[in-house]
Amino acid sequence: MTDTLLRFRDDEPHEEPAVSIDAFLGQSNATAVRIEAGEDARALIPYLDRLALVEIDFPRFRDGRGYSSARILREAGYKGEIRASGDVLVDQMLFMRRCGFDSFAPYAPIDEAVLAGALNRFDYVYQHAADNAVPVWKLRHG
Repeated sequence: MTDTLLRFRDDEPHEEPAVSIDAFLGQSNATAVRIEAGEDARALIPYLDRLALVEIDFPRFRDGRGYSSARILREAGYKGEIRASGDVLVDQMLFMRRCGFDSFAPYAPIDEAVLAGALNRFDYVYQHAADNAVPVWKLRHG
């Protein structure tokens, strides 16, 4: 993991190392799991109450499967930390936040001013997402 951890949560960071899905399903005391690209996040749904951290790996910035994993977990009711780790770029973070990510461990450091600009780039959203932002059409038409 990297020394660069960006969090958008009020609780303390979860320090327990994340285990693989297979290792998690085989033990009773793990509270952090790592989803590799291509693994099915739905396997964790029966155990969401046991998890404090789900770390989702992005081996390449162009691999978008992790977005779906985060959204699946949030729609299933998961309230814990979802961390994007790996090749995470600043221009992806707004969309990752909308899918349910609330912490990031990117390979490269992120400039705080650039991040603030990226996260505040758009005043309105056009569709429902895991972040519960109200779409602009609903604001206009009630």
